[in-house]
Order: sequence, then C-alpha cells, then structure tokens
Amino acid sequence: MAGKVYLVGAGPGDPELITLKAVRALREADVVLYDYLANEELLSYAEKAEKIYVGKSAKHHALEQEEINELLIKKAKEGKVVVRLKGGDPYLFGRGGEEALALAESGVEFEVVPGVTSAIAAPSYACIPITHRKISSSLAIVTGHEALDKQKRIDWQNIAKIDTIVILMGVGRIEEIAKEIIKVKGDAPIAFVYKGTTKEQRVVVGKLSEVKELRKKVSPPCVIIIGEVVKLREKLCQKK
Repeated sequence: MAGKVYLVGAGPGDPELITLKAVRALREADVVLYDYLANEELLSYAEKAEKIYVGKSAKHHALEQEEINELLIKKAKEGKVVVRLKGGDPYLFGRGGEEALALAESGVEFEVVPGVTSAIAAPSYACIPITHRKISSSLAIVTGHEALDKQKRIDWQNIAKIDTIVILMGVGRIEEIAKEIIKVKGDAPIAFVYKGTTKEQRVVVGKLSEVKELRKKVSPPCVIIIGEVVKLREKLCQKK
C-alpha cells in the first residue's frame, strides 16, 4: 500500500491557530517530522505517530534538507501516512516547495495543508494592521536570509516602494537592509515582534535610523514590520 505525505502548516506559534485540516492530518499520521518553529503542543494530536525532530535553526541543523527529503520519501514508500509539520505556512520561506518537488520527482503522493503565516499573524497580535485603506494598499513579504547561490539578489530599494514591508528571518541583516530602505522610504517606523502569537511575545518599536540600538533589544525569531501602519499600534493596542 502506498503512503502519503502531508506538508502541513503549523501556524505561527499559538497552538489555537492551527487549521482543522492540519489537526485531522496529525490524527491520521503514522509519522510526524516536525520543525524548530512548530509548537510542540500540536504533537499531542498525533498520539499514535512516530515523532522525529528535523528542525533547523541558525546554529544547528538536526538534518540537512536533502536528508529530510529522503526521509519523507522513505517513510511514505513504507506505506505510512507522513506529516511534515512546518512552522507558519509550508510554501512561505519554509522550503516546502523543495520538499514538494522531491516528493513529486519520486512519485510520492502528497498534499499541502496551508497554515497561518507569522508574517500576517505576528503583526496582528502586536496590534499592527499590515494594510489600511488610507495608509497602506500594498504589502511585501520578504526574507532577510537569501540562499547564497541565488542568482538574483533582493533589490531593497525597489522593495522600499511598497507601503508595508514584512521581513522574516531578517534580524541579523537589519542594519544593512535599513540603510537601503531609508534611501527611498525615509526614516519610516519599524517594529520587531519577537516570538509573535506566543506567551513570550515582545514588541520593540522605533524608526529605521534607530535600528542599531533597537537590534540590541531583540533576537531571532522576529517578524519585522516597516511602514506607516506601525504607528497604529499605539491606538489599537489595548494590552496593558
């Protein structure tokens, strides 16, 4: 009997933000391969499953991406239902596209279960609407951590023309990025949301010209928001 792989978005951190379809997949799973950013509380839905940590952080990779691909294929070809539980959404900077291609090339059946991305959820939990009819009608979601062998690099001055910019995995390069954006956007507001949607969430707000000092107050994982919408936080945030 052929197996199947579900590439499942675990959401941004708050376990209540996982989708019903993701929960169903976890309950059916024989094997779960889970990530560094996937809330481990979600594993309780997969009572019968073998659970394998394959997370990647800046300093440590439990398995390299090629090894993860091979493991997904191996387990599926053993006839098992496999869930690849990934933080946020599988196809948004989560290497889900790479895994899907590997599965397709190996003839393994797979299905993508979208998840709530931190690029949307973290600003919301930080009281920042990423669009607003009178302030921001355009949105860019950008990675701050590009592959070294990528041929075309991000044109930050071009990105700066977008009303609201959301950067994932950008803390380490934010000073360099800010210098490029400020050339076009000026000294725009910036917010760092650390571990957005979780109990550890912390928000640091300032201006692009202050990023050197702001950077000292934050650490990964952070969602970074740049644009005039950041100013709305002061009016919208009801948290004490």
